[in-house]
Amino acid sequence: MKTVRLNNGVEMPQIGYGVYQVSPSECERCVSNALECGYRMIDTAQAYHNEEGVGKAVKNSGIKRNEIFIVSKVWISNYGYENARKSIDESLKKLQTDYIDLMLLHQPFCDRYGAYRALEEAYKEGKLRAIGVSNFYPDHFIDIASNMEIIPAVNQVETHVFNQQIEAQKIMEEFGTRIMSWGPLAEGRNNFFNNTILANIGAKYGKSIAQVALRWLIQRGVIIIPKSTHIERMKENIDIFDFSLSQEDMENIAKLDTGKSLFFDHHDADTVRMFMGWR
Repeated sequence: MKTVRLNNGVEMPQIGYGVYQVSPSECERCVSNALECGYRMIDTAQAYHNEEGVGKAVKNSGIKRNEIFIVSKVWISNYGYENARKSIDESLKKLQTDYIDLMLLHQPFCDRYGAYRALEEAYKEGKLRAIGVSNFYPDHFIDIASNMEIIPAVNQVETHVFNQQIEAQKIMEEFGTRIMSWGPLAEGRNNFFNNTILANIGAKYGKSIAQVALRWLIQRGVIIIPKSTHIERMKENIDIFDFSLSQEDMENIAKLDTGKSLFFDHHDADTVRMFMGWR
């Protein structure tokens, strides 16, 4: 499995399996299938309400714990130092593990500074092997990276062929922070699975549109977590290491960038109100 080295020296798989919108009842099966397909990184979150399923699947897999990289995220209702501390311990319990490989702050709202201090402390105690953030735009990211003791190892943001995060990635790299993509297949939006540029490139290599889009991210150094509840698609999504896109292919895909989210803008007032309602 191809890995990337985080800014604290920890090795992290570059591709993993994401369980966003995987129901708690299906999560254990899906994660078990993903592990059977060769995935060794699982991405979950407190807000997904399926950490227990991840924990059960990992425990029952027969794979050594140190061979599986678990990512989770603290939700905004658990922000603030004390609440975040408690929530980290609760996540450890649900995941049935003594440590989480990477813990992120899920959103850039509420008392993110107090919550991040809790991550730093848990990291020093060995409960977390690495810490970072998620959905932090460049302004949010620069602020926290410049003012906290431990620079985030990862920033997980919406990243796909239609919202490529080129400038944001450059800013993260200034701090030694890795970019991690959520929604690497754009959740099928913008007619993703019928895109002619991706289809034509895929035809050259005998690969699907999804495989081309994922390979494009891999070659940019982006960490990815494609999600599917079907084992056939899980196998397809991880089968992207037997070909390389040419420079011309990379440049043609770069032309698909709209520079805008297909989901929501964290600087939009209505978006912030929406998240405040989810505290």
